[in-house]
Amino acid sequence: MNTTTQTTRTRRATRAVAPAVVAGGLLLAAAGAASAHVGIDPTSTAAGSSTLLTLAIPHGCGDSPTTKLTISLPAEIADATPTVNPNWTVEKVTQKLDTPQKTADGATITQRTGQIVYTAKTPLDPHQRDTFVLSLKLPADAAGRSLYFPTLQTCEQGQTDWKEIPAAGQDHDSLKAPAPSITVTAAATAASAGGTHAGHTATEALATAEPASSTTAESGSAAGWVGLGAGLAGLLLGGVALFRTRGRRA
Repeated sequence: MNTTTQTTRTRRATRAVAPAVVAGGLLLAAAGAASAHVGIDPTSTAAGSSTLLTLAIPHGCGDSPTTKLTISLPAEIADATPTVNPNWTVEKVTQKLDTPQKTADGATITQRTGQIVYTAKTPLDPHQRDTFVLSLKLPADAAGRSLYFPTLQTCEQGQTDWKEIPAAGQDHDSLKAPAPSITVTAAATAASAGGTHAGHTATEALATAEPASSTTAESGSAAGWVGLGAGLAGLLLGGVALFRTRGRRA
């Protein structure tokens, strides 16, 4: 094989594989950007249902450890029960209501839980993650609406206020510091309510027994990266196959 032929095939290989490499790089960048935000994972989103919300803190403020997490509840929710995390103390901050309100069960309240505050006993390493679980009931009349949980992450040096709310049509992940949120879905039917309640009870028991566990979140993250890797490998193999086919024709 002469030098000219070898050079031509090398250029063909570069043109065939380069798009796959670029596409894979874009996918990795997108995944990295999404995973950098404070995430929230509900066990149920049905209006009027009880749910466990797991907030995940993936990093500190740059290289500074996290010392406190202040989670603000949306106005539609009057109370939440925080799950104990061994490395953190926790308190509920209440606020008086200007006008008494009625809850879904008919009770009248004059104050609500405005914030849940977790304070670290030992600052959380900026290269480690932790999870925080809240138990609450979703509003019965909120189907189709998004509920936002602005979260202030305080570190030894600096802080990040995860409170940005996307405008209509704006991508949540395009924001620099988006507020964790969930979208409430239609209420469960009578037939499925029993199964939903049973599933919630089992999940809540697990969360109580292992308050700091992040196995589910880690498994989901790992599965996402494995799928991403498989997709990138497929793109690369496709480029190599194209190069070989063109080589034979040459």
